[in-house]
Amino acid sequence: MAEPGVTQRLAAAGAAFANPPPEGSTPATPASLDAAGARSPLAGLVGPTGGPVTFEERPFIGKISLRGDPSNSSFMTAAAKVLGASLPTEPLRFLDHDGYRIHWVGPDHWMIYAPEGAEGPLKAKLDAALDGIHHAAVDVSDYYTVIRVSGLKARALMQKGCPLDLHPRAFGPGKCAGTVFHHAAIFAAQIDALDDGSAVYDVQIRWSFARYLWDYFADGAREWAGA
Repeated sequence: MAEPGVTQRLAAAGAAFANPPPEGSTPATPASLDAAGARSPLAGLVGPTGGPVTFEERPFIGKISLRGDPSNSSFMTAAAKVLGASLPTEPLRFLDHDGYRIHWVGPDHWMIYAPEGAEGPLKAKLDAALDGIHHAAVDVSDYYTVIRVSGLKARALMQKGCPLDLHPRAFGPGKCAGTVFHHAAIFAAQIDALDDGSAVYDVQIRWSFARYLWDYFADGAREWAGA
């Protein structure tokens, strides 16, 4: 059986080469390839810069999907020992600790971001610490990519296709949630907010829908071009 992620990587790489970036985009470089040699569907695409909203791919984040029973103290203690911090149990929250970002996804589900190359060792440590405890730790690094959206109009751009209430009173730094952008399922986390109204979001999307989301962002940002 093929290792997890191989099929998705090959399919995405084939689609990217069959549909190259539009003329005028910055060409892909070797840094656009992941560890398995697959090319991101967003490789070579450059978002707007210098205006009230910018977006760019963050392609090399390690991602571990962790599932377990939060009422099981053995599970929670063992996971916390590996991560150096307790898994968040408050809905729609994430925390940053020692290079990891730990997102609450559901009552028994967390998504952990790790530095590039750290996802394999992290999965191994979790499996070892949780041996004999009901859990599932899956490396999904090659299944998703992340687009960072930031600037004065970041919230406005997100609101063009996302039904989530992104008003600061409802969704601020440290909040995360699964939602949609038009017809694509996304997982959005607000990373920061500044006094001038600027916001920073990380938007996780499946590789197969990454170009779809990028094109919607590009179309939605046109009204602020040159602003």
